[in-house]
Amino acid sequence: MATAASLSLAQAPGAATGSLPSLGDNSELSAAAERRIGDRIAVSIYRDPDYLDDPVLGDYLQHIWQPLMAAARARGELNAELDERFAWEVFLVRDRSVNAFALPGGYFGVHLGLIGAVGSADELAAVLAHELSHVTQRHISRLMTQQNRQAPWMIAAMVLGALAASKNPNAASAAIVGGQAVAVQNQLNFSRDMEREADRVGFGVMTDAGFASRGVASMFEKLQQASQLNDNGSFPYLRSHPLTTERIAEAQSRLQLDARASAKPSRQSESDAGKARVLHAMMALRARILAGPGVDALRAMVAEAQRRPTSLPLLESPATAANIRDAGALYGGALAAAQLRDFAGARTFLARLKPAVAEIPPASHALDLLSIEIDLLAGMVPPSASSFDMAKATARADVLTQGRALMAARRAREVSGRLQTWVASHPKDAAAWQLLAAAYGNQNQTVRSIRAEAESRAAQLDYAAALDRLKAAQAFMRSNPASADYVEGSIIDSRARQIELVLKEQALQDKVDR
Repeated sequence: MATAASLSLAQAPGAATGSLPSLGDNSELSAAAERRIGDRIAVSIYRDPDYLDDPVLGDYLQHIWQPLMAAARARGELNAELDERFAWEVFLVRDRSVNAFALPGGYFGVHLGLIGAVGSADELAAVLAHELSHVTQRHISRLMTQQNRQAPWMIAAMVLGALAASKNPNAASAAIVGGQAVAVQNQLNFSRDMEREADRVGFGVMTDAGFASRGVASMFEKLQQASQLNDNGSFPYLRSHPLTTERIAEAQSRLQLDARASAKPSRQSESDAGKARVLHAMMALRARILAGPGVDALRAMVAEAQRRPTSLPLLESPATAANIRDAGALYGGALAAAQLRDFAGARTFLARLKPAVAEIPPASHALDLLSIEIDLLAGMVPPSASSFDMAKATARADVLTQGRALMAARRAREVSGRLQTWVASHPKDAAAWQLLAAAYGNQNQTVRSIRAEAESRAAQLDYAAALDRLKAAQAFMRSNPASADYVEGSIIDSRARQIELVLKEQALQDKVDR
């Protein structure tokens, strides 16, 4: 995706911390208005076939994102109004190019190609902190203020067009109102001052969150190499935000002169950092595979895994670079083999890797989840399902993966019981609502199943579809009196009224915006 009303990833940090004053918020666009624009864009992204909700990668990303958010709050970069009004949601995009982008209203996109390309969580944190800072500093709304001749609905449409243009330039004019792709890109590219402010703030957020500043340095090495080799399309941000000698020099100056940041102790010991690199190597391969590289690439990953040592050393102490690559290759080989329907080969790779990561709980747990995935892809009930206690599952990847395994084991009642509790505290989890709908359906609880489907649509901001499903539930109860669930019916009636009100407010706001 391109970066209209958005930032290309990880531009160079500016001079030493504190050397640049805040630009101030001279935006005339309210936080509520910016959020509405972001919601318009998000609805289309949810419907895009390249939108990906992978719980495993999503949890990994959140382990990086949440400390950055906490640091931004602690530093005062994220004020209470924006914290409450904005979405602060990170999308995964099934795209092999190296990119990340920020959108109005606190929405962020991360291409799978970025996760697969960076070498550590620190590098990924450097990118995300920069993107986060563009939003906390209201850069998008300031640019919209500068171009305030455009109506909000037009801005949203043109941003979507610019995003589409990066995927299919030939079809861009069909997606952009008025065919203004180039104009929008030029209008909404961040200024040099805004980039430098995001550099400065993002660097502080990243280091305060406990990530190593070397992540910035190593990320910039990748950017320089890509720039020198001439961008071949794999680095979209290099086209709209080319690196300059000045920006690279500022990055080097910040890393050398920021004594406070360099003196800050890392949140991890060297041993823990090594374990984190093992997990990242596994997640990087997962990202590359889920990006859909094609059959030939999957076969190459399997062949690469076959070339790795039969027995890896225990990786609890700082692992060598070779060991880390071995771990990533074996994890990738297992997932690639499963994608190719070679389930025996996939399990062989898992068996070779499992002892090596036995003392690294996150990596070992990632293998457990992959083992369940492989069994489900093979059409069998995972043997481990017999020991699942979903009540103890707290991570999203555990809840959804175990839930799917228990559904395969025909234990829908356990799934619905746990998911009821989960969606009560995570009402915007569309995938959880959809799984809950299936669990209710398997128990012949049709009304509850339809309502869960409606909540899944609402979680992705498709309120018209949500209202349609709620009305379908009401109609079903009227035509099937014996199925009436008065408590659930009351909830459905209340939700239908709420969503009707939302749709009316949106229609009124559309008239104002136009």
